[in-house]
Amino acid sequence: MNFENIKTIGVVGAGTMGQGIAQICAQAGYTTILFDINAQVLEKAEALIIKNLDKGIERGKGTEADKQATLRNLSFTGDTLKLHCDLIIEAIVERLEIKQTLFKELASINNPATILASNTSSIPITQIAAAIPNPERVVGMHFFNPAHIMKLVEVISGAATIPEVAETIRQLALKLDKKPVMAQDSPGFIVNRVARHFYVESLKILEEGIADVQGIDKLMQASGFKMGPFELMDLIGVDTNFSVTSAMYESFHYDAKFRPSRIQQQKVDAGHHGRKSGKGFYTYHD
Repeated sequence: MNFENIKTIGVVGAGTMGQGIAQICAQAGYTTILFDINAQVLEKAEALIIKNLDKGIERGKGTEADKQATLRNLSFTGDTLKLHCDLIIEAIVERLEIKQTLFKELASINNPATILASNTSSIPITQIAAAIPNPERVVGMHFFNPAHIMKLVEVISGAATIPEVAETIRQLALKLDKKPVMAQDSPGFIVNRVARHFYVESLKILEEGIADVQGIDKLMQASGFKMGPFELMDLIGVDTNFSVTSAMYESFHYDAKFRPSRIQQQKVDAGHHGRKSGKGFYTYHD
């Protein structure tokens, strides 16, 4: 599959990342299908995409005509049989077996040239591709939250990924007005490998009672970071951040330096997932 042959893009998972990815694909002129098994999640995604487009108009970064063109390119479905696409990007839960099951199903209804891209933050692409027919077309395309704003995209080649597929994804990222960085396969890839300790060490400081959430955030901001670790976890999603840390902990054979935090586990268990749930390490009011 060459870059020029990509006309239809499927995005699986209408959560925070999936809806942003679908929005920018539709804005770039691609026929885009956003899939989720939960109809309410799809409805919420559509409303949030419209809200994002309206904000863009308010800021002078788009017009009403641009908005309507984007919405014409975008459709929503709960039927996997409608995902006949040139490229499919999954943005679902960070669990290897679920991603493999999804890609196996999608492979069975698409031709062998359809590119299967994962937005995984931490799971090695080689592991995902190992159980998939034609693993040479499986690739990582890791966006950052919020996907419709953040410029960076990691393009990750697994052991079986052929160079043509990685290059196609690189060119697509450029078409989406992103800045692609090519990476080889490793748990956490580049950004999450480097950034993991920004979160993990901050949580250890909190666990040990050395400082509170506000104090740690203020210290990191005073050091030059735009957001402190707890503010950023709330923005990303406490549950998402915890899943990434857990996956990396397992991938690095339970190396103690990647150990997930008990405090973060408690937040996840309580449903305190950050901004999207109204409460995380901080409380939010609409």
